[in-house]
Amino acid sequence: MNENSEQRPELRYRSVFISDAHLGTPGSQAEALAAFLKQCQCEKLYLVGDIIDGWRLQSTFFWPQEHTNVIRKILTKSKRGTQVYYVTGNHDDFLRKFVDYELRMGNIHVLNDCVHVTADNRKLFVIHGDLFDVVTRYHRWVARIGDVAYVTLLRANRYVNQVRARMGYPYWSLSAYAKHKVKSAVNFISEFEKAVAHECRRRGFDGVVCGHIHHAEMKTIEGVSYYNSGDWVESCSALVEHFDGRMEIVYWSDLQDGIMPSNVRPLRVA
Repeated sequence: MNENSEQRPELRYRSVFISDAHLGTPGSQAEALAAFLKQCQCEKLYLVGDIIDGWRLQSTFFWPQEHTNVIRKILTKSKRGTQVYYVTGNHDDFLRKFVDYELRMGNIHVLNDCVHVTADNRKLFVIHGDLFDVVTRYHRWVARIGDVAYVTLLRANRYVNQVRARMGYPYWSLSAYAKHKVKSAVNFISEFEKAVAHECRRRGFDGVVCGHIHHAEMKTIEGVSYYNSGDWVESCSALVEHFDGRMEIVYWSDLQDGIMPSNVRPLRVA
């Protein structure tokens, strides 16, 4: 972490959306997420699924202090008045059986989906997105095999970047590179985005906010505003809403460097 991070100004947003932190796994960039949560202030914080990785914790318990720090930062925000909405995902689906209706604990709301109204009065459907992933929904064993392969790539990624760091090269995501170079993965992302946008339009919403595929994105699909908040495993990205309703994707690496992005930056794959 940058030693001058304590001196950086607060980031103030109306709303912040984060997803796919996968706390409980070695690949989670929990230290970066805790630092981001400490630096930013918001009226509403949406946790758009897969914040805690129940799949991984079932097989191997892994929970270092950095992961506890993320939970503490979220709880601190809720105590200070931020409305926190925890939208369940497939990796934290253990919560879904408790959420046939909205579960509320103080300023923390646990639900399967919700609606966010922006400052410029647009209605956004907020959902993790796994229900639009045919593999995850109907072939869970295949999804788990894919998850193991993904974790293996992340482990290899750590070793690759240790070597790159010694050689003076910046961080590079092997898993993101592989995902965006494989044609089937690219097609999957495109079909996922279209399916989510189609359902959003069918329900009469102006846009949708989701996660699940670890691909931060802002675009318009068939007249629907599609927003994906990305992840805190590879890209360390968040979707934020400014006080005028303008939406933006921010990356922790940019904020660390003191860059205040004014437009959407592409996912780093090379």
